[in-house]
Amino acid sequence: MSKDARNRRKLFGIAIATTAVLLTAACSGTGSSGSSAGGKVTIEFSQWWEPELPAGALKKLVGEFETANPNITVKLISGPYTSIQDQTTTAVASGTMADVVGLDGAWVADLVKQGGLDNLSKEITSSKYDASQLSSQVKISGSTYMIPVVNFVYPMFTNDDLLAKAGVSSPPTTQSEFLSDAKAVSALGGPVKGWILPLGTTNPNGVQNDIMSWLWASGGSMLKNGQPDLTNSKVADTVNFVKSLSDAKAIAAGAATLQETDKVTQFTNGQVGMMIDSLAHIDTIKKANPNLKFSISAIPAADGYSGKRGIPYASWGIGVSNKSEHKAEAWKLVEFLMSKKTNSTVSTLAHGFPGNTTSTPDFSGSDPLYAQAFKIYQAGYPANEFVGLPVADQLMRDFDVEFQKVLAGDESVSAMLKNTQTQWKAKF
Repeated sequence: MSKDARNRRKLFGIAIATTAVLLTAACSGTGSSGSSAGGKVTIEFSQWWEPELPAGALKKLVGEFETANPNITVKLISGPYTSIQDQTTTAVASGTMADVVGLDGAWVADLVKQGGLDNLSKEITSSKYDASQLSSQVKISGSTYMIPVVNFVYPMFTNDDLLAKAGVSSPPTTQSEFLSDAKAVSALGGPVKGWILPLGTTNPNGVQNDIMSWLWASGGSMLKNGQPDLTNSKVADTVNFVKSLSDAKAIAAGAATLQETDKVTQFTNGQVGMMIDSLAHIDTIKKANPNLKFSISAIPAADGYSGKRGIPYASWGIGVSNKSEHKAEAWKLVEFLMSKKTNSTVSTLAHGFPGNTTSTPDFSGSDPLYAQAFKIYQAGYPANEFVGLPVADQLMRDFDVEFQKVLAGDESVSAMLKNTQTQWKAKF
């Protein structure tokens, strides 16, 4: 999970920090939900979404579900992201996980390994659910264990004034155009650079958002049959492309220690022409620098590529506990949240994009950039191959450390990819 996603959740969750205390009490001693006379059941739904949505919004949606399913009562267990993460990882060991759980893709592999999550492929089949309407699914060994409900994407941001000063009239659409534009902006002199690449290893999400995003935008993959495949030609081309930006001195200084927040700060201050970043920062940037004119666009693809472009994302995912005594009822709640109407509502409230491909957020009253980003999203597909992988952060860190050797001239690209491949395989 990217640091931006965590920061976004913290920003939304500050006002409800005390919920963490209530969470402990609410979760104490819970397990599979109970049933009452008349065949009525109560299912628990743990998530960090309620604090981040407008007050009462999730309860209202749950109320609609309960009205349509009078024999099912939903008990919301809400708290800040970190509290839900801790509660979920602790509950899986004791078998007391909530029936329905909000998930981060980075948790899935470990939860499945511990037998904590229900195989949703079975639920999809038994309920005859049309899975083609799902924008993506998080799978382990071919089976689905998490469904993204809302996606938060990472397009390219461009500083319109800097590009204009450099003689660039529109955002680049290919990698060669991007390299040329980054050089032109960097030639303006002073502290200004064409692009910024955060490679700090404390939170190595720069590998995911700022390096592999070029691969996914060009239809490439770092995996083959679910296993590491870093030595393929498309990954090598991606790494060589990023290296060419460094060789051209078109990247902001200090990349080895920069974190994602540094990237956003420098772009906001007008020191960077282009960056890949989350839509969650649109309002942040505009509030910090109202005079900054910037645009968003799809991440440029490799020259000659004409297929759909993958776009990096983080998501609010959902799953069902493998220990739940009411999996059928739990799955009904998942279906409800993924339905066309409800998913449109949730994504609108969250300022994200729906996990149901037939849903459309309501952008009335929102910044026009969100509507523009949704068009980019619809034209491509959400892509983040780190989701569902074991120890995803460490995999990124391994790649990061080796790539920095390449930038320092201490290792060739082929040796770097071979070494990283070996390290990754040991963790799969």
